Amino acid sequence: MELSVINIKGEDTGRKVTLSDAIFGLEPNEHVMYLDVKQYLANQRQGTHKSKQRNEVHGTTKKLKKQKGTGGARAGSMKSGVFVGGGRIFGPQPRDYGFKLNKKTKRLARLSALSVLAKDGKVSVVENISLSTPKTKEFAAILAGLKLDNGRKTLLVTGSVDKNVVLSARNIQRVSVATPVALNTHDLLNTDTLLLSEDGLSALEQLYTTAE
Repeated sequence: MELSVINIKGEDTGRKVTLSDAIFGLEPNEHVMYLDVKQYLANQRQGTHKSKQRNEVHGTTKKLKKQKGTGGARAGSMKSGVFVGGGRIFGPQPRDYGFKLNKKTKRLARLSALSVLAKDGKVSVVENISLSTPKTKEFAAILAGLKLDNGRKTLLVTGSVDKNVVLSARNIQRVSVATPVALNTHDLLNTDTLLLSEDGLSALEQLYTTAE
């Protein structure tokens, strides 16, 4: 697949780049994408939920009534889960929701997500973006030139961490900046436009074509 390289004003530079079929031309595997997104969301959970069991609530342990002869169920403590104010039966406890996912599975998931974006025509290549100082206004003007200031989600991929670009973009809603190493399936599937800088595309191809 060939794409034209545009400048920060949205104009065609006359240059073209070829997207690698090994990265952008795979048959997407929906199940591995689901697993990778599931793991990402699971890792976002704090898992700090906690309710008190009967051994943790405050209350008397005195036997409420005699064992037999009342016609009701036997009861030994007010802290039992069947009474108001008692402990919760099988309540939530702190836990880690994370689970293991093989490296090759995660790699296939991200390649599948990139292929989905390319297939849907959501990939654009722009010349390298650099700012002398962190300026949200300047970055917003670049987005306007690229016609990406319509409120749709945009993910910019740069070859390396450019602090000025990151700081300029972080205060703009629905816009995020990442390097190829930091890309994840969730963010790829959750964007409307994948904007690759030229060095970002090179770094991405180098990352995923290198033999493991």
